[in-house]
Amino acid sequence: MTDRLSDMLTRAARLIAGDGHSAGLKPVQWQALRYLGIANRFSRTPGALAAWLGQTKGTVSQTVATLERKGLVERTGDADDRRLVRLTLTEAGAALLERTPENVADAMLAGLTAAERATFAPLLARMLAGFLAARGHRPFGLCAECRHFLRDAERGSPHFCGLLDVPLDGEDAAAICVEQEAA
Repeated sequence: MTDRLSDMLTRAARLIAGDGHSAGLKPVQWQALRYLGIANRFSRTPGALAAWLGQTKGTVSQTVATLERKGLVERTGDADDRRLVRLTLTEAGAALLERTPENVADAMLAGLTAAERATFAPLLARMLAGFLAARGHRPFGLCAECRHFLRDAERGSPHFCGLLDVPLDGEDAAAICVEQEAA
């Protein structure tokens, strides 16, 4: 006999994975676009995207190529490290994210009270972190919640990343980072 909670989680995951079809994208393309919309500038690389999606670099390369052909994403070289490729949303990609209707996860969460969300969030975070850690995957997390984040630092703009040795602005601080290590 299967576990009812596992069945419900699996069904919810499948429904959530279907997001994006209304925008003419495959689910993985939609998730890539959403990731690029919430990732900080250091995490908008094909490698970080592959880690976030749990996909191979080859699969992500095909996804990015499709998003480029659709005019939603552009690839550029890194000014400081020529080996790195940076991914950015185009105006059309950002506009698509802005005008997209409520997604499945948002719709499911909308039925919860603030207290229920406050109870559910740490449980889901623990489930996800445990799963990722057990399989050697990166957890990602908010830049401002990282042990390397220095708020209102002297060399900052106004903040600073002690790991990457770079100034951070408010937009960086509020975004997710592939290098994040919980404080």
